[in-house]
Amino acid sequence: MRTRQSESSGDITEDNRKAPSYRDMPGLEMDERDRDLLQRQRELEDLDADAKINWEMIKKLTVCGVAFLNDAYDMFAINIVAMILGFIYYADATGSAKNTVPKKWDTLIKIAVQVGCLIGQLVLGRLGDKIGRTTVYSASLMIAIITTIASAFSNSMVKGFNVFVVLFIWRVLLGFGIGGDYPLTATIVSEYSNTKNRGKMIAAVFSCQGFGNVLAPIVGIIITTCFRSAIDDDVRNLDYVWRLIIGLGCIPGVATLYWRLTMEDSKRYQLETAKAAAANADEDMVREKLLAKQQFSENADEEMHTETRGAARQPAVGSELMPRRAKTFRQYFSEWRHLKVLLGTSIAWFALDVAFYGINLNTSIVIDAIGFAGDITHDAPSHFIIRNCLGNIIVNLLGSVPGYWISVFTIERLGRKSIQLMGFGMLTILYIILGFAYHKILDKSIAGFIVLFTLAQLFQNFGPNVTTFVVPGEVFPTRFRSTAHGISAASGKLGAIVAQGGFMQLKDIGGKNKFIDHLLEIFALFMLIGFFVTFWIPESKGKSLEEICDESEEYY
Repeated sequence: MRTRQSESSGDITEDNRKAPSYRDMPGLEMDERDRDLLQRQRELEDLDADAKINWEMIKKLTVCGVAFLNDAYDMFAINIVAMILGFIYYADATGSAKNTVPKKWDTLIKIAVQVGCLIGQLVLGRLGDKIGRTTVYSASLMIAIITTIASAFSNSMVKGFNVFVVLFIWRVLLGFGIGGDYPLTATIVSEYSNTKNRGKMIAAVFSCQGFGNVLAPIVGIIITTCFRSAIDDDVRNLDYVWRLIIGLGCIPGVATLYWRLTMEDSKRYQLETAKAAAANADEDMVREKLLAKQQFSENADEEMHTETRGAARQPAVGSELMPRRAKTFRQYFSEWRHLKVLLGTSIAWFALDVAFYGINLNTSIVIDAIGFAGDITHDAPSHFIIRNCLGNIIVNLLGSVPGYWISVFTIERLGRKSIQLMGFGMLTILYIILGFAYHKILDKSIAGFIVLFTLAQLFQNFGPNVTTFVVPGEVFPTRFRSTAHGISAASGKLGAIVAQGGFMQLKDIGGKNKFIDHLLEIFALFMLIGFFVTFWIPESKGKSLEEICDESEEYY
């Protein structure tokens, strides 16, 4: 499909735009099915033209933005909680184990949300296409609210179910609810926005994640400060602190629950489902007519029988024609030109999240490397926690948050693909430098290390962390946009699990944090993979959703 151009340019106009591409196929003529599809395309263009910024749009963007602030808070608050749990449950340990959660439990509670997210993105993403975006969107928030509160009350239960196991279970379920936000938010915003600002709107909603990353340590500082004297008297009073940090994560969700419950599906999705229902009804009616003709022909003489059956099998133009059927998910992605787009969005997201979560779920390592963490053995617990929370805020404000918003303000100018290629390319270079010169840089210049790490954070977000979320919301057909986005996002969460459950288990080979340099080298390799698979995805800047995925190819 081609968009409208001015008549002075000599291109396509409202009255002479190009018809669906299959009209030019040998043996096919313009028929009612083609006109129906052309009419549908015009209706969708009108939806894009009518999509303007108004109060209803602002409300939807606010709801979706708060969702990602909330999700980021819930995901990354575990950094602070894991640190606090070490002071509560391992204060009596000796040596380097003192005040530190053992690696197996630390890993378990940090990957819990990622495991749940992976499942939620696949399941809720699919349901978003089947039963409606906003219905599933509301359900995902209710799951997240309930499990957030339950997580805050986690405690040791029967033998073998200590607080870490119970917290893991609730956070897997929390992740399931959070997982639905990824495909559904991207799909909802994509379908409500117009061609000119669609990328900016999706990126802006996702960029609220940066505020959630900063909000978690801010809340940690406030609560720890409020309990400071009690904590200094008895470290077990930290038990209230971590529960409050987790529990307060339900407030943004509760505040926007009513708006989610009253949100309507986009007109584009409503039109899609209405057309699908009409097509099925038309097909049933045509099948009945053809069956009646065939039965009539069987009662005629042999010659008439042959002629009538031939006509039934190959109806001429003007007779009953089977409606054009939309390809199923399997049919559509069995074609390489479509499959490579799904592989491109999925592998790129997987490659990014190996590094993104490998670092961001372990920012304490970076804070320790730059000498900001303090002494976990000798410092007062409240002082150590506050200092690390400040370090988290600094790390996020230096590169992460600015990177998100640079993407927002440049994505419609530079394009999604260009930003993703640039981001992966710069990250490959930066991780190679940080990996191969890790110890030399730290020994000679802490400031130099901070600059390089800040640049890495900047190009994660002014780069693939934003675009891997935006692109899957644009490049797939409406009827399985949420499903395909969910697959792409789940691939990212698989990368997070691989990073946290696999690569980060290697960080202490040769001594505490001695293997970090080699992990950065591994991350550089994944960034290079992400760079090359980006060439499989189309540039969606300035194109309508139907033009990007060539809707005329969706039917047979």
